[in-house]
Amino acid sequence: MHPSPTSSPVRSVERAGAVPTPTRPAAGTGRRRRTDGRRWAPSGFLLPFGALFVLTFIAPICYALYESLFKSRRSGLGLAPPSTVFTGLSNYTDALADHAFTSSIVRVLLIGIVQVPLMLGLALVLALLLDARRTPAKRFFRLSFFLPYAVPGVIGGLMWSFLYQPDVSPIAAALGHVGLHVDFTSDGLLPWSVGNMLTWGWTGYNMIVIHSALKAIPGEFTEAAELDGCTGWRLAWHIKIPMVRPALVMTTVFSIIGMAQLYNEPVIMKAVAPNLSSSWTPIMAAQNEVAANNYHAAATRSVILALVIFVLSFGFMRFVNKRGGSQ
Repeated sequence: MHPSPTSSPVRSVERAGAVPTPTRPAAGTGRRRRTDGRRWAPSGFLLPFGALFVLTFIAPICYALYESLFKSRRSGLGLAPPSTVFTGLSNYTDALADHAFTSSIVRVLLIGIVQVPLMLGLALVLALLLDARRTPAKRFFRLSFFLPYAVPGVIGGLMWSFLYQPDVSPIAAALGHVGLHVDFTSDGLLPWSVGNMLTWGWTGYNMIVIHSALKAIPGEFTEAAELDGCTGWRLAWHIKIPMVRPALVMTTVFSIIGMAQLYNEPVIMKAVAPNLSSSWTPIMAAQNEVAANNYHAAATRSVILALVIFVLSFGFMRFVNKRGGSQ
């Protein structure tokens, strides 16, 4: 008679508790740990950027907002150290009542309305010409168009201030020979002169960004369009330009931000244009307050300028997204 499987010595010992059976961990424990680790991995990579972003961007903005709510006041004959008092929004009302500061904002906006579309349109045309198949000497022209951006802004400003100076300007001399007496430093032409400097310096940069977006277009799209008879400027208008729309939006936003922060070119032009006021742009107006040790007023003007940039940039992006969604 053979023993049954249930009556085997090993199973009897196990039932008696002499040999403990090994316990296995739950099936999802290790997987859950690996999932948690993968979930927090991107945060570890973003932490250095987040720390720098807070320290160099968020913290200064918060500090400027805080400083804009105070004023420095002196008592008596002004011999005692100034006291800082909370004044709420009075600095903002004073800044908005300052005609020189509000005029600088309007002036920069008017320059940007003309200069930004002109610069980006020229950059788009140059990028399309470089992307064409039959453009000769592409490398030479790519370098030539980008070279002005490689020149430091101060050096470029000094060069253009020499070309604008009425006494030594070769451009003014050439125009004078044909009976046109032009003063590029006059009040009426100063915005156009500064806008020309910006267009000369930044068109190549925007052209490279747009040209890179054109290179990312799959060749199948252009080949299919060419088979259907869409070539030349029709191909550019119906295929290439719509597909580089994100690059155009990005360069427009960057150009708006850069225009609102206009500073270097007018400051350099001031050496040859004494009629250019010290508060010609919002940044120059804020710098005047810093030079006068009125840091609270400078912080107020900086906050107002930041709000203007925010409204223009996000307003433009909202408009573009709305137009894109309706099409």
